[in-house]
Amino acid sequence: MTSHEPPAARPAALVTGGAVRLGRAIALALAAAGHDIALHYGRSAAAAAETAAQIRALGVACHLVPHDLGDVAGIPALVERARDALPDLRVLINSASAYTQATIGATTAEIFDQQLAVNLRAPFFLTQAFARQVGAGHVINIIDNKIAFNQFQYAAYLLAKKSLAEFTRMAAVELAPGVQVNAVAPGVVMPADTRSEAYIAWRVGGIPLRRQGAADDITGAILYLLSSPFVTGQILTVDGGEGLTSVGRNASQFDPGGAS
Repeated sequence: MTSHEPPAARPAALVTGGAVRLGRAIALALAAAGHDIALHYGRSAAAAAETAAQIRALGVACHLVPHDLGDVAGIPALVERARDALPDLRVLINSASAYTQATIGATTAEIFDQQLAVNLRAPFFLTQAFARQVGAGHVINIIDNKIAFNQFQYAAYLLAKKSLAEFTRMAAVELAPGVQVNAVAPGVVMPADTRSEAYIAWRVGGIPLRRQGAADDITGAILYLLSSPFVTGQILTVDGGEGLTSVGRNASQFDPGGAS
């Protein structure tokens, strides 16, 4: 007997910053797992077109949604465009990021505003728009294992990412049960092209598992969260244990004879 039921629709995911680097790896992994992709980008139009072609070659749909995430007023329309193109939108991956190294003393108002705008304000309002327009599914925020430390050399960036971790927990409570909100905190996975081999080796030396992470480590964590109906409000750190290495000073280490 032949069934006349229509084929099940593919779920769709909106991936911010999906044209390059980790965002691109996430978009491709979700596409390979059977998701249609709404691919957001800011200025990387050529890279977005190339990534979209690779996604479509996997047999799923890809719709490009350019937007300057600094324009918070336009965020609801961004989600609306993604949903109009892909009505089965069920996933939001907040992976777009801005990364500026500056101590508290060296941070200008412009650096501060830009770091918080991209790394905190945009995910906040994207999550809000997703909850209002979609109402059910998953939000996954890409954070940073640096939230385990107090590296003042990245003051505004790290403040934004620490706040995004707290927002993940807060949103998980408010948006339940319809929307599960989780986060992934990568470690040394895709360092900037300016990082030398010596630098990478030095960083790996501080990782208990003694290796650099791969994009698959991060995408695997995301796929786990998407397949887990009983997990929300969690920060899944994928860093080889690097975030566990700062123990602080304690009494067992104190040498009275060496104290000044």
